[in-house]
Amino acid sequence: MKLENLLKKFAFNCIQGSLGTEINGVTSDSREVVVNGLFVCIKGAVSDGHNYALKAVEKGACTIVLEDDVENIPENITVIKVNDSRYALACIAAEFFGNPAEKLKVIGITGTKGKTTTTYLVKSILENAGHKCGLIGTIEIIIGDKVIKAHNTTPESYVLQRYLSEMADAGCDCVVMEVSSQGLMLHRTAGFTFEIGIFTNIEPDHIGPHEHKDFDDYLHCKSLLFRQCRHAIINTDDKNADYIINHTDCDIVTYGFGENADLRASDMKLMKNNGSLGVSYTVSGKVNMNVEINLPGKFSVYNSLTAIAICKQFGIDNSSIQKALRYAKVKGRIEMIDISDDFTLMIDYAHNAMALKSLLSTIRDYKPERLVCLFGCGGDRSRERRFSMGEVSGKLADLSVITSDNPRTEEPQAIINDILTGIKKTTGKYVEIPDRRKAIEWVINNAQKGDIIILAGKGHEDYQEINGVKYPLDERDVIAEVVAGIKQ
Repeated sequence: MKLENLLKKFAFNCIQGSLGTEINGVTSDSREVVVNGLFVCIKGAVSDGHNYALKAVEKGACTIVLEDDVENIPENITVIKVNDSRYALACIAAEFFGNPAEKLKVIGITGTKGKTTTTYLVKSILENAGHKCGLIGTIEIIIGDKVIKAHNTTPESYVLQRYLSEMADAGCDCVVMEVSSQGLMLHRTAGFTFEIGIFTNIEPDHIGPHEHKDFDDYLHCKSLLFRQCRHAIINTDDKNADYIINHTDCDIVTYGFGENADLRASDMKLMKNNGSLGVSYTVSGKVNMNVEINLPGKFSVYNSLTAIAICKQFGIDNSSIQKALRYAKVKGRIEMIDISDDFTLMIDYAHNAMALKSLLSTIRDYKPERLVCLFGCGGDRSRERRFSMGEVSGKLADLSVITSDNPRTEEPQAIINDILTGIKKTTGKYVEIPDRRKAIEWVINNAQKGDIIILAGKGHEDYQEINGVKYPLDERDVIAEVVAGIKQ
């Protein structure tokens, strides 16, 4: 492909060389440069791609895209200077893969909570209605029958465009994807237009030296999605919804419990039966029907309302939506594991105090005989998270089982001691079992009738990271082994 055809969507200055150069590949990783390839110099948190420009030339790059000047680039190499190389990479990647988003209806979901669950709900409904839907998210990328483990919530722009291209080639007509604030801030989703953009909610999170400088920056980055979509769907109950609406350049559909929502939920009832938890409600306004979901709590209502609003944009009938929602299940997100009619056992990814508080408060509404919370905290992360998670569980759970999460390079007991500092501020009961497998075995063997037991923190993960090594640990497998042992 000619270089000039890759540079259509942004302003640039050709410092040297020819725009007629033939390009065989595109990358921002000098290790992946191909002969006659284009190398984009990206400034990362750890390293600066400008420092690897000459190495890329040595490996065969014929074109360098950069923000800052780099000395000693040979005269026969084309050099393109841009204001923002991340933005340029996204636009170049889209052109390189033939603008695959134009062949798909791309649905982007952004928000602090609910993105992962909602993507699976939407995929389930769309496929039940006959669409072939790809998925890009925190857990995995799904392209037809192909499943790829995810490394980022929103992949780097080149990888994202490659996935979209593969989806189009596989016959997908739509794709639903999680769009993180980091992904928007770093222009990973630049270079194409979303068919639908969704705002679920926002709470203080991802604020720190390598993420967002403050909440205003976090909110601003979330709003960027709505400058590049044709239709917007917005949770009007969120206190920051007006900011998103005022920064949206397209038509808007709102949802929530409020009187003015276009899709309004009412008459919410909690459902509890044979160890399973769910919720039912009525939706009225632009859509009128009764809904039942086998996922608990008010946040499940919001997630399903989002899915309904999206699927009505596709013209899907009410009965198809109702059926899909009734059987929807998301790995590691309030995922109930059916092993007994006497108690409820679930796995959830809640791995910080905010998520844990939301989850435990929701489950409290189901009035369990005991609410048992098994959790740990990740190593090489803020110690404050450990104190606050301990305090939250101590206040809201009847019994906390303190164990390991991903200790990484830290001593598991040191992490547990920090959690105990938080839990000892409360009157909550707790036990301490450092080995997570043994902790899971203990809560199952000591379950009582009417218990709701939550295994928090690992969710969809199938490993435990200790001293740089990821050891296999899928909580579903551990549960199955414990149940098999009990039966024997």
